[in-house]
Amino acid sequence: MRRRSSFAAATAFALSLSVLSCSSKPDPNTLVMLIESSPANLDPRVGVDAQSERIDDLIFDDLLSRGDNLDVAPGLAERWEIPDPLTYIFHLHHGVKFHDGRPLTSRDVKWTFDSLLTGKIRSAKTSTYRFVDRIDAPDDFTVVFYMKEPDAALLWNISDGAIGIVPFDSGSEMASHPVGSGPFKFVSSETDKEVIIERNDDYWGGKARLARVRFAVVPDATTAALELRKGTGDLSINFLTPDTVHTLEREPFLAVEHAPGTEIQYLGFNLRDPILKDVRVRQAIAYAIDRRPMIQYLWGGWAAPARSILPPQSWAYNGNVPAYDHDPEKARTLLDAAGYPASNGVRFHITMKTSTTESTRLMVAVIQQQLREVGIVLDIRSFESATFLADVIHGAFQMYGLRWVGGNQDPDIFYVFHSSRFPPNGANRGRYSNPKVDALIDQARREVDRNSRKKTYADLQLILANELPYIDLWYLDNVLVHNKRVHNLQLNPAGNYDFLRTAEIAPSTE
Repeated sequence: MRRRSSFAAATAFALSLSVLSCSSKPDPNTLVMLIESSPANLDPRVGVDAQSERIDDLIFDDLLSRGDNLDVAPGLAERWEIPDPLTYIFHLHHGVKFHDGRPLTSRDVKWTFDSLLTGKIRSAKTSTYRFVDRIDAPDDFTVVFYMKEPDAALLWNISDGAIGIVPFDSGSEMASHPVGSGPFKFVSSETDKEVIIERNDDYWGGKARLARVRFAVVPDATTAALELRKGTGDLSINFLTPDTVHTLEREPFLAVEHAPGTEIQYLGFNLRDPILKDVRVRQAIAYAIDRRPMIQYLWGGWAAPARSILPPQSWAYNGNVPAYDHDPEKARTLLDAAGYPASNGVRFHITMKTSTTESTRLMVAVIQQQLREVGIVLDIRSFESATFLADVIHGAFQMYGLRWVGGNQDPDIFYVFHSSRFPPNGANRGRYSNPKVDALIDQARREVDRNSRKKTYADLQLILANELPYIDLWYLDNVLVHNKRVHNLQLNPAGNYDFLRTAEIAPSTE
């Protein structure tokens, strides 16, 4: 999910309010949600972009769901057992039907995963299930996963948004004509224009209250704000800039909901760099950065300082680690100890690569000023997204800034610090390597008992907070702007579209 901040755009938007009137009469049976881009692929075995996964989660059911503490809960599987670390037994709900009327059974679950594991469907998700040896369906309502080796992340990787269950024998046609068993049914889709879904009146769980949802593709944030102002759009989440949201909040027919989210902004280091490989330099940079003004002025207060790549909502989060509160004097002391005395106020230069996203450029401009106060000259190089990401993957950077969106909700995210996951084999872009960290990551993945895993992850977070392969900056709130005709919007930490399961449109008073 992109966030763009442009004072010029915000000014133009504010001026336009004076010439617009709210005269549109919205469809009383259809909620219009504004999204930035079309889903890339609505086959839940294939689509990995945010729009695909979030819309899929309304059309398809998963074996498991996700609770408020980012742990797994029953879904299509009403219960499960783990008799040993290599065996997972799931017991399915009875009476579940696909949107075309076919009953959903264990054969469909087996097919969903087998189609990936056997290569019938080509997908980036296949590697997620690399530790699955085989899947059996001994009866219509029992599914058994046999593992090659223990993988505690399996439960998370078969839950909400990870992979929905498709009908037996489904092929590539699922991308354009998805058939699931979820609370909404697919109606139609037109690239770069819209996706339409409608309520599944035969849903086995809690039925949706909305008759129909139209996801309208509006790539430009200013245009989206105007659609909300005109009443031609009903809601938008995590799309608009804070200054625009505050402007819209003054409209009598619009409301803003916000709640803590899991999306994290971080700074990454190249740990093979002669300067940045010294942990004292990384710690000094952390002490030199003051998050408070950026949270307040760039994000309107809708963010919280971060201490871990994991969000605080996670059952595995450990907040008892170094916080690196703003302390320029401590930063200077560390830099002196690392052998970088100031000469005419300058200790050394480092280059930070970023995307051209306006909010990112504003952020690094502030960081540049803060580092200058301790003698570090930060040179900023901004590139369009494809070039920027290519440089990050290939290690052509000293520092960079990125976000984790969704991927950091499960503690298995710590794989990004494993020494076996250097690109192109993973996302350890800074080439961080610590044998003890590797051992803890491997241990946690193999450990089925959650209490044992939690202690392992706590130890892991303490090491990472001291060694700082990342500087975790802040978690962004989920911010939803909506027309007041829409009620019962329940935000969750993941920032997905589950609030559409409970939302409803108030009857017209006209």
